[in-house]
Amino acid sequence: MKILYTVLLLIAVVAIAFFLLAPGIAERSMNKIIHRNIIMQPVNWYDSIPFIADLHCDALLWNRNLLKRSKDGHVDIPRMQQANAAFQVFTIVSKTPRGINIENNTDKTDQIALLSFAQLKPIQDWFSIKARALHQCEQLHRFAKQSNGIFRVITSQKELKKFILDRNTNHQLTAGMLGIEGAHCLEGDVKNVDTFFNAGVRYIGLTHFFDNDFGGSAHGVIKGGLTEKGKLLIDKMQEKHIIIDLAHASPQLFDEILQYATAPVIVSHTGVKGTCNNTRNLSDTQIDAIGKRNGLIGIGLWETAVCGTDAAATARAMRYVANRIGVDKVALGSDFDGAITASYDITGFPAIVNALLNEGFSRNETGQMMGGNIRDFLLKNLPQ
Repeated sequence: MKILYTVLLLIAVVAIAFFLLAPGIAERSMNKIIHRNIIMQPVNWYDSIPFIADLHCDALLWNRNLLKRSKDGHVDIPRMQQANAAFQVFTIVSKTPRGINIENNTDKTDQIALLSFAQLKPIQDWFSIKARALHQCEQLHRFAKQSNGIFRVITSQKELKKFILDRNTNHQLTAGMLGIEGAHCLEGDVKNVDTFFNAGVRYIGLTHFFDNDFGGSAHGVIKGGLTEKGKLLIDKMQEKHIIIDLAHASPQLFDEILQYATAPVIVSHTGVKGTCNNTRNLSDTQIDAIGKRNGLIGIGLWETAVCGTDAAATARAMRYVANRIGVDKVALGSDFDGAITASYDITGFPAIVNALLNEGFSRNETGQMMGGNIRDFLLKNLPQ
C-alpha cells in the first residue's frame, strides 16, 4: 500500500505539473521573438497613422488572457494599444498535423487535440474540431465583453464605421475580427457556415496544412483543386458575404477558386517567390491574379515568408507586390502567435514603418500598407 500511495502521489504531481506548465512551455517554444525590446529609429508621426491593422494572428489558440499584457506570444490588447494598432484579425486554428511542414502533410494526426487536453478545455474540444473552433470564437467575444469597451469584435460595415468614428477621439480603442484557417472545422457540412457566421467569422480559408473535403492544400499530399463540396462552400460563403482567404491553397485550388468565385479574395498571410522562393509563397502569376480581382495580400513577419529576420525583409516583399499590382493591394499578414518565430511582436510595427520608408514609399503609401488598405477593403466587402 505504501508503494501504491507513492506511485499515485507521483502520478498526481506529474499530472499537476503537466497541466500547469506544459501549455505555457509549448507556447513559449513555438511563438518566439527575434528582436525583443529593440531600440528603433523613431517616426515622429507614427502615432498619427489613423488605422494600423493586421490580417492574421492565431492568438486564440493559446491559453492567454488577451486583455492583459504578456511576456509570451506576439499580440494582446495592451500591446496593440502601445503599437497604435486599431484592428487585428484573429484566426481560428482547429487542427494541425504532427511533424508539420510546408511540403507534405496528411490529416491523420491532430496536435490541437493534445493542446486542448493540456489546456483543460471542455471535453468536446478534445474530439470535435468544430467545437474547439467555436470555443475560440466565443473567447474573443468574451474578451470584448470583459474589456469595458476598449475592445470590440467587428462583424459588419456598420460596426466598422462606428469603430473608426469612435477611435478618432480615443486611440486606445481596439477591435478584432474572426477568420477561419482551414474549413475542415466545418466537419464536412456546408450548413455549418451559418453557425460560424453567427459566431462572427468573416473570412474563411478553405485549407490549412492538409487536403480536406473542400480542396487541396499547398502542403497536402494530393494538392488538388476545388471539389464539388468546395463549390458548395464557396456558394454559401458568397451568400453570407464571407471573404475567401487563399492562404495555404494549392496552386490548383488557388486557380479554380478564382475561376469559380465572384466573392472578394485575400491572401491573409504569405510571402512572395520573387523575394523568397519556396512552396509557402505566391508566384508572380498568383500575385497578378489577386491584383486583377482587387484583392489584398498580407505579407508576413517570419523567415519562411520573407527570407529574412528583420523588418527590411518584410518591406522588400511588400515593395515587390506593390510594384506588380499597386500599393493599394498590400497589407500586413504577420501570422503572429501562429507557432512561428516572428521578427518582432506587434510593438515592433514602427520598425516596419521605417523599413517601408527606406524602400522609398511615401508617408501616405506607408499608412495605406500599415492598415489603410485593410480598412478600405473591409468597408467595401463586409456584410452591410
